[in-house]
Amino acid sequence: MAIKASVRERVRERADFACEFCGISETDAGGQLTIDHYRPKNKGGDNDHTNLIYCCPRCNQYKLDYWPTRPDDLQLWNPRLDPPTHHFLLLDDGTLHPLTEIGAFTLRRMRLNRPPLVAHRLRRIRAAEETRLLTHYCDLVRLIEQLLIQQTALMEEQQKLLHEQRELLEQILHNREKSGE
Repeated sequence: MAIKASVRERVRERADFACEFCGISETDAGGQLTIDHYRPKNKGGDNDHTNLIYCCPRCNQYKLDYWPTRPDDLQLWNPRLDPPTHHFLLLDDGTLHPLTEIGAFTLRRMRLNRPPLVAHRLRRIRAAEETRLLTHYCDLVRLIEQLLIQQTALMEEQQKLLHEQRELLEQILHNREKSGE
């Protein structure tokens, strides 16, 4: 039985239009990704939305129809159940480091440290850092503008005080001259 269009759309939206395994978005891939069965249909899986994963063709290819059949077989990471941070640590060089056995197995099986993905992650890390720095720079510019406004107000106030002081000194001088001191 084919996956209904409404279920397909629900899975896409739930995944925020990106591969739930590697994070590549439809925009990055230049089109829609694929719907995969976490538990393959030929291993007892069904078309229920809870068993469907939105993934890129490459992750779908690497996963194939893997399903643990023996008690000592490792399970693949299920992005529907666990956030990636439970199983992987994103390093500064763009690679993923496994935190669990499931993470290590998934990294190997899905080839989640393949060079194009590492490059993609590095671009995202750099873009996020650029955004952070630009936001910080904009905040600094706003603070400088506020300081300049305050400085201008203080200088105007100082000019007023100096003017008043001058008038006062002139008055004192005038009074002294008048009294002959």
